[in-house]
Amino acid sequence: MAKLKDRRREKISVATEIDRLEERRARCKDNLERAEFKSRKEKLSDNDKHDLEDEMTIINERVLKLDKELETLRGENRRNMLLSVALLVVSALFYYVFFHNEEDS
Repeated sequence: MAKLKDRRREKISVATEIDRLEERRARCKDNLERAEFKSRKEKLSDNDKHDLEDEMTIINERVLKLDKELETLRGENRRNMLLSVALLVVSALFYYVFFHNEEDS
């Protein structure tokens, strides 16, 4: 099952994956804000407070994990962009050297 998931992710662009992770992170942040609001505004029993704190800890861990994945994907996206620019420069240089100079002769 994990291999199937990896194969599907290989077909997805880095930018699409970044967008998907940012949406998941936003949902986690919303859930965290809701839980924090609930802990401040409602009278909770000790057991409920403990459960809510556990939930908030789990959500914080998810947000940190998503932040780490986003940082990795953004680095990969940056590398891909630099590679594209380098290919464009090489193509332009190739055009200038071989085609533009022939026209001048």
